[in-house]
Amino acid sequence: MQLCFRRLSLFSGIAILLCGFLAVSVSGQETVFERTFRQGVQAMQAGHWDDAAQSFTQAAKLRPNFAETYFNLGLVRLQQKQWGEASQSLEHALKLRPGLRGANMFAGIANYRRNDYAGAISLLKKETLSDSKNANAYMWLGVAQLAAGKVDDAGESLDKAAKLKPNDVDILYHRGRAHMLISKDSYEQMYKVEPNSWRVHEVLAQSFTDAERYGDAINECEEAIRLKPDEPGLHEELADIYWKQNQLDKAETEFQNELKQDPENVTAMYKLSVVSIERSKPEVAAQLLAEVLRQEPHSPDAHYQLGRAQAQMGNAETAINSFQAAVSDSSQNDTETLRQSYYQLAQLYRRTQHPEESRAALNSFMRLKQQADAEQAKRLQDKLKRSSQMQNTTQ
Repeated sequence: MQLCFRRLSLFSGIAILLCGFLAVSVSGQETVFERTFRQGVQAMQAGHWDDAAQSFTQAAKLRPNFAETYFNLGLVRLQQKQWGEASQSLEHALKLRPGLRGANMFAGIANYRRNDYAGAISLLKKETLSDSKNANAYMWLGVAQLAAGKVDDAGESLDKAAKLKPNDVDILYHRGRAHMLISKDSYEQMYKVEPNSWRVHEVLAQSFTDAERYGDAINECEEAIRLKPDEPGLHEELADIYWKQNQLDKAETEFQNELKQDPENVTAMYKLSVVSIERSKPEVAAQLLAEVLRQEPHSPDAHYQLGRAQAQMGNAETAINSFQAAVSDSSQNDTETLRQSYYQLAQLYRRTQHPEESRAALNSFMRLKQQADAEQAKRLQDKLKRSSQMQNTTQ
């Protein structure tokens, strides 16, 4: 008879396909071993781990050289969080059958759970060598390498995992963590080499900004500028910090300083135009945006902001043309710009006595807003679901 245990999910969706082929006696009667093994598989499928462990332990006594029995027992012990026994069973399965699919990976996971990171890395490397398309094996190899302090190796392993499964949330999480630690190590080394480098102050400013410590971020950014006053990008970074604090006058000054250093910086030019609109300087904004659109003629954001500037100047018809251009150049992914363009069009059409066009634009705005609200609700649900899964994984 053939006994097949199809899927067993372990730790963030990892699964293994295992089929055990058992000989049938000439009479066609199921042997005691076959019956015991089958009962263990059925208990696993039902999630009855204690019963499964008992059946596989008995089956191992009846046929001590059948590797799949120890493999299944190891998987059961993993589910029971009995890491030592899991490792022992899985490594015994590998002694009996070194090429047993998935055994190195799960034995590696068991060793990782036992804090035997060197043993885990060794086993997981073997799994990746025998199965180069196994994204989960690369992920767990990276996780074990991170735990062992081998951050560069971990980054490489997790990059490979992400290429194989680019949309796996767990892989992306561990990959991001690895690269964050790589960056941290690089910055620490940079600080050791030259502690008063302007680059160090720039990095500190960025880290303070991420932590929303804007006062400290401003101080570090100003120090970087003092040490390297002609470096492109530094004034823009400082302007961004002021903008986050709604200090628009200072943001405006720093964006202007950035353009003195780098007159072709389209991003700084665009940002300065938006700040100018917020400071009720639509003529300045319109001039800047004309240059932005000369360099990037199909930028929906630039068309949208130009429409805002023209509306501030009272040029309703030219504002309508700009908002229509923003709609035309927007894709369905540009939902915010597209949605706000329709809203502005609805207001301008109403103001210029075009009620039908106003209703059509307003309907488009409402449709996009409903879609955005639904997507936001779904993202929140997905976030809560992933948080619950992560909690279950680490328990």
